[in-house]
Amino acid sequence: PLERPHANQQAGLRRKRRRLARQDSAGHRDVGRAVVYAGKDLAMHAEKIRPIAICVCRDGDRILVAEGRDSKKNQVFYRPLGGMIEFGERGEETVTRELMEEIGATLTDVRYLGTLENIFVYEGRRGHEIVLVYDGKLADRSLYQNEVIQGDELGQKFSAVWKRLGDFGDGRPPVYPDGLLELLKS
Repeated sequence: PLERPHANQQAGLRRKRRRLARQDSAGHRDVGRAVVYAGKDLAMHAEKIRPIAICVCRDGDRILVAEGRDSKKNQVFYRPLGGMIEFGERGEETVTRELMEEIGATLTDVRYLGTLENIFVYEGRRGHEIVLVYDGKLADRSLYQNEVIQGDELGQKFSAVWKRLGDFGDGRPPVYPDGLLELLKS
């Protein structure tokens, strides 16, 4: 199992803060889900493909997802938890680290499901991601009983919720990345 003690959670948060402090020559700071530029959250730095890893954490026909909103499209959407793969880090390590950092949860039985290419527009800006998709179990079984799990991404609060696979699409809010539902059904 890929369990981490509490001290590693704090170390992970320190690493994430250091990453946030690093900027490229254009003044962009990578924050995992988005890029911050001049104090604004952007979906992507133009013309860069982001490698990310996500974990669906299945519970029967439910998956754990974070709720998002695109104000330009006036759209609510859902996405499994995860984030940017760091240099030298395997996708399995990424999802383990991200779930610990975001919701304080330890993952076990992590397994690779597939890769999706995600080309999208978020908040009016184009983005492009290569997404490694994993499944894993939450070591704290009580989390499966919570309808909502509070999370924190670099000081920004969010809610992770359990949603049934049938709750997405056909006039209902979508789940991203595109192709995820088909991958989970295969």
